[in-house]
Amino acid sequence: MRPRERRESGKQDLFRSRLDEIIDMNHALVKLARAIDWRFLEERFGAVYTDKPGQPPLPTRLMAGLAILKHSYDLSDEALCDRWVENPYFQYFCGEEFFQHALVFDRSSLTRWRQRMGEEKLQALLQESLAVATRTDAMKPSELARVVIDTTVQPKAVMFPTDAKLFNRARERLVRLAKKLGVSLRQSYARIGKLALIKHQRYAHAHQFNRANRSLRKLKTYLGRVIRDIERSIVGNEDLREAFVRPLFLARRVLEQERRQRGRKVYSLHAPEVECIGKGKAHRPYEFGVKVSVATTVKHSAGGQFVTHAAALPGNPYDGHTLGTVIPQMQALIGNILDRCITDAGYRGHNAPPEHKFKVYMTGQKRRVTPQIKRELKRRCHRPPQGTPPHGPQLPRPRKWRRYQCRARSRGLQLPPSHG
Repeated sequence: MRPRERRESGKQDLFRSRLDEIIDMNHALVKLARAIDWRFLEERFGAVYTDKPGQPPLPTRLMAGLAILKHSYDLSDEALCDRWVENPYFQYFCGEEFFQHALVFDRSSLTRWRQRMGEEKLQALLQESLAVATRTDAMKPSELARVVIDTTVQPKAVMFPTDAKLFNRARERLVRLAKKLGVSLRQSYARIGKLALIKHQRYAHAHQFNRANRSLRKLKTYLGRVIRDIERSIVGNEDLREAFVRPLFLARRVLEQERRQRGRKVYSLHAPEVECIGKGKAHRPYEFGVKVSVATTVKHSAGGQFVTHAAALPGNPYDGHTLGTVIPQMQALIGNILDRCITDAGYRGHNAPPEHKFKVYMTGQKRRVTPQIKRELKRRCHRPPQGTPPHGPQLPRPRKWRRYQCRARSRGLQLPPSHG
């Protein structure tokens, strides 16, 4: 079923005041709500719904407005719900006509809406933000022709993976699921498994690696016994086999993977899509998440520096081999032909489309570099991409931000919290 979209009705209530009568209509959120083309977002997001009978989904303006507020103010879903109840400007921005004293949606609706829309549909938020910037003279359309393209890592909220932790966690998940489904096990290894993990960590900390490896082999043995015990118990039962097929598959991958093996490995059981990415950072040699391509305008516009494109790149591809898909997607998103792309040296040997082969300039390049291009290459180094993609959690701030925070707090200034 399609959502019942909100429209300005102009209704009056004897016991309640309208929001437009009690708030400042010159507030930034009020002006932004008037500048956004909500019908465009309704058309783009409405394509995922069908006309089948059922409960109507939440209005598009409410969910799209919440997504914009979440990333504009860098809020979690829980904090966004708290702010929405107490802030009349948030409610007006989401299409409410009267002040609501309780949430008109559930917090889990935010997650379900993002999953239902997907990355492709949520690009409409980025497209509309650029359209609003050009309509309000915060950015000139010609400034979209020159962009800075770079990649970073979108970290996942996972613990640092070690073999011992993965063996123990895989065993705990299998034992918990077996208990839930009524599958009896010969032994759960709950007590001695936890003890073996503690011993491994203490021996490794004390550099007693022979004893640490002995505890690691015990954890691996416990996991293998639980896997074989469950496989014997579910033989001939299709319902149980279907419930255990994915957990057993992940547990076997954890059990069989080697430290220096090539190819995909499991670094987290609740998020097996996580990849290990090394970006050459001295303070963080390895990061666990997914590679993300972010593009911003070269020029710092009147309204700031705008993100023109953001996309996840699963599989950890080489940076230079991403331009073949990033550039066409960006041109389709902004509706403009790219005149110049500024990148770092990691894009050498790129696969940009033929018409853009000589429009990509990299750090350290000597040929075809004019004084203006030199200035833009220096500007790329001083202004890294600082935008937030509209389809995922906030990216971490640069490490320098921590030093800025310390200096500002010593002078009595307040800065937003760091996420790095």
